[in-house]
This record gives sequence, C-alpha cells and structure tokens, in this order.
Amino acid sequence: MATDPDIPLLTSPRIFLVGMAAFLALVGFVVLILWQQIQFAFHANPGLNGLILGVLVIGSLFAFRQVIRLFREIRWVNSLTGADVGRVPTAPVLLAPMAAMLHAGAGARGLSTGTTRAILDSIATRLDEGRELNRYLIGLLVFLGLLGTFWGLLETVHSISGVIDSMKTGADTSTMFDDLKSGLSAPIAGMSISFTSSLFGLASSLILGFLDLQAGQAQNRFYTELEEFLAGHVETAPPPVAVVAQPVAVPAAAAGSQAAAQIEHQRNAAAIASLAEGIQALVGHMRAEQQQIRGWVDAQAQQQEDISKLLRRLLDELGAR
Repeated sequence: MATDPDIPLLTSPRIFLVGMAAFLALVGFVVLILWQQIQFAFHANPGLNGLILGVLVIGSLFAFRQVIRLFREIRWVNSLTGADVGRVPTAPVLLAPMAAMLHAGAGARGLSTGTTRAILDSIATRLDEGRELNRYLIGLLVFLGLLGTFWGLLETVHSISGVIDSMKTGADTSTMFDDLKSGLSAPIAGMSISFTSSLFGLASSLILGFLDLQAGQAQNRFYTELEEFLAGHVETAPPPVAVVAQPVAVPAAAAGSQAAAQIEHQRNAAAIASLAEGIQALVGHMRAEQQQIRGWVDAQAQQQEDISKLLRRLLDELGAR
C-alpha cells in the first residue's frame, strides 16, 4: 500500500505493559513487607498453596503474551502505510486473513464493506479466543481456594472426632484434660489450611484478574484503531447522480482539518468507551469476589461457632466428671 497521511497509525500497547509491570511491582512490594506472615501461611499447606502460586505465574505470563503479540500485528499494519520504509515487517498471525487478501491483489482502496466487516469479525473472534485460558485460570484459582477451604474443614471435623474418641478411655480428669489440649492442635491446623488456601486463592485471582483486564484493554484499543484503519481503505461506491444545488467549495486545508478533527474525536470516544468497559468489568469482578469473601467469612464464622460450642460441651462434660 502507498503512504496515506490521512489514515492514522496504530499506537503501541507499551503503556499497558508498563501498567501491568507496575502493578506486579506493587504486589511484590506488599509481599516483601508481609513476607514473614505469608511464609508462615504458605507452610500451612505448601502443596496446594504452591499449586495456586504456580497457576498465578502461568496466567501472568500468558497475560503478558497477549499484549506482546500485538506489537507484531501493529508493526505490520503500520508498514502498509509506508511508515516503516526500508524495514521488512514480520508476517502477522492475528491478521493473517487480511494479509492473504491484500497479497491476493486487493489494492489500497480495494476492500469492500463486507470484506472489512468479515476481517474485523475474524480478528474479534481470535482475540476473544486468546483470553479464554486466562478466564479459565481465574476460575481455577477461585476453585483451588474453595478446595483448600473444604479440605481444612474435613481435617477439622476428623480431628475433633478423634479428640472425642480419645476422651472415652475412662482415664482421670487431668489426663483427659491434657489429651484434650494436645488433641486441639489438629483442629487448629485444619483451620489454618482452610484460611490460608482461601487467602492465596482469592489474592491470586484478583492479581490475575487485573492483568487480564489490562490485556483486554490493549486488545480493545488495537481492535478499535484497526477498525478506523480499515475504514480508510473501504472501497466507496460512486455517489448517485442527482440534480441538486452545488455546495460551496471547501478549501483543501479546511477539509483536512475537519477530517483530522473527526478522526481524533472518534479515537477519544473509542478510548473513553474502552476505559468505561474496563472499569465496569473490574467493578463487576470485584463485586463477585466480595460476595465470595462474604460467603467464606460467614462459613468460617459458623465453623468457629460450632467448634466453640463443641469445646464448651467437652469442658462441661470434663467438669461434670
């Protein structure tokens, strides 16, 4: 394609990478401050907590990959306008259908409206499919946190039943009281598994959710700017012949200024819409996480209340004996 100064170039998604890296740096700073508490919580169930952190690392790398892969596509699109003269761009992957159509003979103005819409639909589908893995990993982190919760509850219930069985030996009161104190360490360990796994699962899902949100915003901006780019290459049909009054001629400079202002207005509107969608998605995700936290807190409070009732009952029985 020849150089066309009226068609805007696609902007680099580097700002989103900077935002994601800054967010991870902030998370690392918080981890550094709370390192001793986090290390103690991690050792409550190192197997499951390590699995949660491993899923978080894989999801974070995939979120960065979703943004980094856009650089190649953007360089290829900008090269079509002659912006990168003397540099051979790498063949695109997301825009492979568009590249095939252009190489087949479609010129700078040879893209019809239907062809442009088909290209945009194909790209939107590919971008959405690329985020499916991260969406699954976010749900997997929540599931692993719930798994640790129920795991800890099972350990607590099993250990309490063991304490009750040990009290039926007919030993004296002092021996039974010592056995009770030593036996209560197992229920407390089960509660530690429940709380720590929930903590790691929730925190990891929030971190990965923010990274996926940033990757989605980068893809939305790429799609919007590509749509504007293709709109400048749509083959326009000749206007119908009609007997109408001739409009007043507009100077070329004024027409160029109006076109530039319109393009800038469309770009700002698209950016605002993308930001609003991102904020709305983040708010919805945070509300869902808050509902899950409330449910877990209520479950833990009910569990603690049941354990307290059981312990009071055991102490009453010891006192009665």
